[in-house]
Amino acid sequence: MTVQEHEIKSKPVGSVLVLGGGIAGVQSALDLADSGFKVYLLDRSTSIGGVMAQLDKTFPTNDCSMCILSPKLVEAGRHHNIELLMNSEIKEVSGSAGDFQVEILKHPRFVREDRCTGCGECAANCLVRYESQIPETESVREQIQGSELQKLDSILKKHEGDPGALIPVLQDINDEFNYLPEDALRYVAEILNVPLSQVYNVVTFYTTFSLTPRGEHVIKVCQGTACHVRGGARVLSEIERNLGIDAGETTEDQKFTLETVNCLGACALGPVVVIDKEYYPTTPAKIEKLLNKYKKSDEGEET
Repeated sequence: MTVQEHEIKSKPVGSVLVLGGGIAGVQSALDLADSGFKVYLLDRSTSIGGVMAQLDKTFPTNDCSMCILSPKLVEAGRHHNIELLMNSEIKEVSGSAGDFQVEILKHPRFVREDRCTGCGECAANCLVRYESQIPETESVREQIQGSELQKLDSILKKHEGDPGALIPVLQDINDEFNYLPEDALRYVAEILNVPLSQVYNVVTFYTTFSLTPRGEHVIKVCQGTACHVRGGARVLSEIERNLGIDAGETTEDQKFTLETVNCLGACALGPVVVIDKEYYPTTPAKIEKLLNKYKKSDEGEET
């Protein structure tokens, strides 16, 4: 046996098992797979992504976490050298360095994996693990006032027959009432035959929805990095002083609601304020004049 043949035979060869499907595990799997190894990526959850997939922004750049993570998830799912072992865990490991044998326990999914989107609803609503205990309840329709009911029926009819109508329906209701009344959410769940818990999951996930009444004018102040370094915090303080409320509150006359957002997509104009979808590059000195514009407009309508 030559020296070269001895060196080749003594090097560990074969496949690699990566534990954990978070950003670190996914990147490790991609690097190893690109190097020519067969990679098994194992995770206890039903999908890869880990905690980073649940984040909105990343520190310290405030970059969108999914903008960074999504391409890696897609590449890992399609890579010919990577096999995903989801909903699995290690049962036993034997062997020595470079020659391990791993026994893996793969839990049943009871779903068609080729159609799985990784939403997790099957696990949360598993009828085998969780016995269904949904009491029969009367229709919430009788509890809704006539004019409000007509508006809700009109919105629901507009989206009738659309299987993915939940978010568009909620958007229309939010625009119509300036928030999402509790009875309206119950009525939507009843008509669309969607669990109320799922409706609340959607409502509480998107910041555009509100469960409390908003003012006639919604003011959004950007607190992203670009706006912050240009005085966004001072702009917010001046608005709070002028209206007599803090961020997240509504004035007593229900005219203004003040909110903060991480980004408005207009970094070059910062600091930026949005009032009723109108963008205003501004400074603390301009705030009083800007707010008076809306105050006088409302007074003119009342007269």
